[in-house]
Amino acid sequence: MANLADLFYLKLLAAFFIGSLTITLATIAAERLGSKIGGLIGGLPVMIAITLFFIGLAESPQMAAEATDVIPLVVAFNGLFLLVYTVLSRWGWLAGLAGAFLSWATLSTLVVAFNIRNFAFSLVGNLVISVITFVIMEYWLRIPSSRGLSIHYSTLQVVSRASFAGAMVAFAVYMNRLGGPLWGGVFAPFPTVFISTLAILAVSKGVEYSRSITKPLLVSGMINIVVYAVVVRFFYPLLGLVTGTAICMLVAAASAYGTYMLMRDRMG
Repeated sequence: MANLADLFYLKLLAAFFIGSLTITLATIAAERLGSKIGGLIGGLPVMIAITLFFIGLAESPQMAAEATDVIPLVVAFNGLFLLVYTVLSRWGWLAGLAGAFLSWATLSTLVVAFNIRNFAFSLVGNLVISVITFVIMEYWLRIPSSRGLSIHYSTLQVVSRASFAGAMVAFAVYMNRLGGPLWGGVFAPFPTVFISTLAILAVSKGVEYSRSITKPLLVSGMINIVVYAVVVRFFYPLLGLVTGTAICMLVAAASAYGTYMLMRDRMG
């Protein structure tokens, strides 16, 4: 039993380091390619891919698939996170992030309290909430695109962001062990990248700049993370962890390309 526990914590440590490394690479790519592509990268299913993989590794592919029950719904809460930040950041980025996190935490707590485990309900909820969120940001708040701007992160910002991301990946895997797939599914799409991106950009380039990247983050996150969760749900139990992850990555690449084309034409 002790050896099994040691093995689990070793996997937890690996989840932290791989999550940190992957987010670091994504951050550097976003810096090199500008804020619109940065928003696209920030919304890619990097966090959820690593988290679900390590849930599957630490527990089983079937349990990782079960963790997707609530992921689409919680991803929609991530969209509301961006919306609340956009509205409240007029009074400062700290107020924006505090209000956004409070809204996310409240809604996610309700998911756990009501024991929501219906994937179809989660998908429908995601669609409704995501469409409403985008319409409000696009046509009411009229958030401008961030064309032509560049993103630059200091070494400290990259390290702190990567550490935060790695810690949240490990925490989601741990919560899956502690509370089951429902808790794992709630924390897998935790808006770690959103929080760190908005905080870094608000401090380094101003609140308006941070608000301008919320639309690319919203569109990329709402599409790509949900697509990844759907594919995991189908292929992990069918093909196992390694082959299933390979298929998920191929689908994620196709989804990312389609999202890029949509953002280029619609938001350019």
